[in-house]
Amino acid sequence: MKHALTALAMITMPGVAAAQSEQCSIPAQLARPHPDLPSESQPRRVLPIGSYTLALTWAPEYCHSNARDPNARFECRSGNRFGFTLHGLWPDGVGKEWPQYCAATPILPDATIRRAVCATPSPQLIQHEWAKHGTCMGVTPDAYFARSTGLYDRLRFPDIRALSRRPVNAGQVASAIARANPGLPAEAIRVTVNKRGWLDELWLCLDTRFAYAPCHPGSGGVSPETPMQIWRGKR
Repeated sequence: MKHALTALAMITMPGVAAAQSEQCSIPAQLARPHPDLPSESQPRRVLPIGSYTLALTWAPEYCHSNARDPNARFECRSGNRFGFTLHGLWPDGVGKEWPQYCAATPILPDATIRRAVCATPSPQLIQHEWAKHGTCMGVTPDAYFARSTGLYDRLRFPDIRALSRRPVNAGQVASAIARANPGLPAEAIRVTVNKRGWLDELWLCLDTRFAYAPCHPGSGGVSPETPMQIWRGKR
């Protein structure tokens, strides 16, 4: 039995929409993830948490570049439609390094994955986010995903596809998103682009109370003056 979620709810500001999926139908059977483990290049690090990053992915560009990836099937080849999706909630460190893979963890229950998959449309990415980031936060998987999807669900966005139809730079994208979200300053938004200069992700900076805060200098993203393009697919 399929569960259908339609979450393009409009709010009072014209052209502003909720962050949730435009169309997300969950099939009776989802792919089961495989274990996500630390490695030599991604070692276990148990460190104090100094802040957090909420990472969002622009799905049209992701699917344009990764449609053939088996892990992208649900997001890109199942008839679903997504705008910004939730990459994850990442604990940042106090210094240059950040905590990751803090504890060994089993495969997540199917029920946990199903609750998160319309925000993070990849069971394998859901497993990865919990294993790499969530295990460092001292909470249960359900509490971790409730926190990350709760932050995601409250976000609102301007019409990004309309924004893509004119010349734009990273600062203008950040400012448009900030205007749609009172309490989220443009200084708390880092914009990332891929090697071809197309919108890739937004990284939103939060303090240890999960309130938006200006990002630390040099913490990633392109400069506000960086020109960029936004892939909108065929629409």
